Amino acid sequence: MSSAFAEPVLRLSVEQYRQIVAHCYDGLPDEACGLLAGPLRSDNEPTGAVSGVYPCRNADASARTYTVDSRDLIRAMRDAESSGNELVGVWHSHTHTDAYPSDTDVRQAAEPGWLYVLVSLKHGDPVLRSYRIRDGTITETQVVVEGR
Repeated sequence: MSSAFAEPVLRLSVEQYRQIVAHCYDGLPDEACGLLAGPLRSDNEPTGAVSGVYPCRNADASARTYTVDSRDLIRAMRDAESSGNELVGVWHSHTHTDAYPSDTDVRQAAEPGWLYVLVSLKHGDPVLRSYRIRDGTITETQVVVEGR
């Protein structure tokens, strides 16, 4: 890890994991997307704990790209803030490729503090991985599904 930041461990409950993966399958044949909420550390970096999972519409309606629907973004932001949390990440599915950020994903990664979660549906079982993307640099972060 070459980052000066301590990378958070993404912590999902079993139910949150299931909700993310189910939304990805429900979105087929297009990519699905959603937002994650959680607390921030004193340096405004996510702790990694997830307090809210917000399935969103893919405004692109595409199997190769995604854009979180703006109404869903506003709804998730308001809900997170009402519970004392912030948006801390986004997830989307890769329907035909591995769970690794594409060049497009890196270009679109506008929030350097966020966790970028990818769910690959390329093989029989889903593969969920998490990354930080800062200034074009991709760093994988650990994922823990609690309660397994």
